Amino acid sequence: MSTISDPLTEKLIADLYRTEGKAEIVDGRIVLMSPTGDRPNVAAGEIFISLHAYAKRHGGKAYSDNAAFLADLPSRKSFCPDAAYYTGPRAGMKFLPIPPDLAVEVRSEGDYGPGAERAMAKKRADYFAAGTKVVWDVDLDSEEVVKVYRAAAPEVPTAYRRGELAEAEPAVPGWQMPVDELFE
Repeated sequence: MSTISDPLTEKLIADLYRTEGKAEIVDGRIVLMSPTGDRPNVAAGEIFISLHAYAKRHGGKAYSDNAAFLADLPSRKSFCPDAAYYTGPRAGMKFLPIPPDLAVEVRSEGDYGPGAERAMAKKRADYFAAGTKVVWDVDLDSEEVVKVYRAAAPEVPTAYRRGELAEAEPAVPGWQMPVDELFE
């Protein structure tokens, strides 16, 4: 189902199937991703549950942590968001052939500092270049808990705080989630 036909990339994807744990293909190599802690994992789970309920009513599919989405970019061949909403073709037992409409990245303990900020900005740019419409940057230690980045204005996020309803327009039309639910 994938549109990727480069033999080296096909080999990397085959290797990714055999990789234990969460990983992505970036800059021609498989990059392992650290496990997450208590609060970030619970927040990602709450987002998945909300997206799953939306998908049951409106279509599309919600994905939890560790689902792989393929991409055909020069520097990136896959994504593995913490949660996602997807309306593309299904893939059975294979990786999903295209990136999600909404990708959710929940910050873990090591996702802070100038280097981490550059890496997250690069990953958002890759998501948008691959066709993702909206990326959520969830920071449970910030007053601006959910920053919603859109492909149409990737440098101008909308920020949501506790007590507010976060959204993911236009990727997930009409869906909203109380920010407070990320802390349950």
